[in-house]
Amino acid sequence: MARKFAALGARTVLGDLDSDAVRAVADEVGGIAVPGDAASEQGVAELVDAAMGEHGRIDVFCANAGIGRNGGPEADEDAWAASWEVNVMSHVRAARAVLPHWLERGEGHFLGTASAAGLLTMLGSAPYSVTKHAAVAFAEYLNITYADKGVTAQALCPQGVRTQLLEASGETGRILMGATAIEATDVAEMVAEKLGGEEFLILPHPEVADYYALRAGQPERWQAGMRKLQRKVE
Repeated sequence: MARKFAALGARTVLGDLDSDAVRAVADEVGGIAVPGDAASEQGVAELVDAAMGEHGRIDVFCANAGIGRNGGPEADEDAWAASWEVNVMSHVRAARAVLPHWLERGEGHFLGTASAAGLLTMLGSAPYSVTKHAAVAFAEYLNITYADKGVTAQALCPQGVRTQLLEASGETGRILMGATAIEATDVAEMVAEKLGGEEFLILPHPEVADYYALRAGQPERWQAGMRKLQRKVE
């Protein structure tokens, strides 16, 4: 997304735990690197301060950090806590930091990277499924609450994308998403096309809309299909 936005003329401020990687991409796109933890209040504050100090305003905030932890109720406390902090609270803290600026200006846009798991579920990972549902719900809350004041939000909900996160999902991820996984550049192209538009959900895999409708309208049928997949994974 940083590369795509920069190609369209955006001035970027990039945050990541991997200081070498974020500096390399920032150098490539002519942006500013802010190494640190985007899930923490300090990390968010450093990102926002860097953007405001350099550019005087923030037009779009992309809450894109995410982690996947496997397991169900038996997953340990650390797995649940880390998933909550990164997949949900990073979005909350980002919104808390930028909203005063946006409301004063009367404009701003929040893009929350969730997942198709936030609309459906991810087999083998309750922490991921639960927190991605929460990420979608938070973006929806923002859009409902602030759109009439000029501040809008969208939720980005892909299925498999060929990144380190997909690789880390192991055999389960390969079975569920390997055949339909797309490149990060494909996601970035769609984001650039849909960003700021009327569609709340940005769905790089369009079939997710059909799955989501089936889940809502026929939950028993949807769950039966998912149980079949669960048996395949097992």
